[in-house]
Amino acid sequence: MTAARQVFDVVVRQETLPLDQEELRAALAEYDVVLPTLGDAFDAAVFADVPEPRCKLLANFGVGFNHIDVSAARAAGVEVTNTPGAVTDATADIAMTLMLMSARRAAEGERLVRSGQWEGWHPTQMLGMHLTQKTVAIAGMGRIGQAIAQRCHFGFGMKVLYWNRSEKQLSFDAERVTSLAEMAARADVVVAAVPGGVDTRHLFDADVFAAMQSHAHFINISRGEVVDEQALVAALQAGVIGGAGLDVYEFEPEVPEALRDLDNVTLLPHLGTAALEVRTQMGLMAVDNLRAFTAKKPLPNRV
Repeated sequence: MTAARQVFDVVVRQETLPLDQEELRAALAEYDVVLPTLGDAFDAAVFADVPEPRCKLLANFGVGFNHIDVSAARAAGVEVTNTPGAVTDATADIAMTLMLMSARRAAEGERLVRSGQWEGWHPTQMLGMHLTQKTVAIAGMGRIGQAIAQRCHFGFGMKVLYWNRSEKQLSFDAERVTSLAEMAARADVVVAAVPGGVDTRHLFDADVFAAMQSHAHFINISRGEVVDEQALVAALQAGVIGGAGLDVYEFEPEVPEALRDLDNVTLLPHLGTAALEVRTQMGLMAVDNLRAFTAKKPLPNRV
């Protein structure tokens, strides 16, 4: 906020819920630049209602921008930027948190202790899956996917498979697999690290879960809509896969009761970048985009 106020006359919205339909249209009509956050749905209908917006830049606070119709924005003369890089390590850390929690049944164990029903240690208590030397399969090998792969390879000695549109030159051994189902079938842990959007909606469906091994765990730190949530619930209920760790949801913040009732799934409230220094860096990056736009310089993070 301090950085923004050095350049702009800033109006701060105190409400943390997403902009409603009226606010979305007012944002385009009444302000020169807007710094939106996840959930502020600037879709084609909003731009259609404001065909000549005063706003000329949406400097998104976050790397994901599937809540903004970029094509509709550009057709209306509005540029869009995001904050890549700032979120990479924090999101990769949450992926590892979910991998460990899911594989070692940490959330289930924490609930057991809190319930007062824990009877003490015994040799076969809550046996989970040991991650070291296992195989991880990562869908999406961008910045975040690579950061996850590095942690898995160097930290846990895991074999890395990945599914990506192109081959990546990496500083460690990793095998590219062109079939998502084949990759899923070979892994102990499958991680979704793809961007959201039309091309990846329901990428992880019943067929992918059916291809996974029965002990394998599925982790999602990307976007909720890349997963067919009902297919995931069915796979977990039937024991088709061993477990799941989720930080995002298809209809966020709604989480199906069937998912919440399962012991073999770890559920986090979209904590991917929830560290003060990370959110501060994201904000400063967004402001850098705003400053560049105002100074008529190239946008550092145009999408």
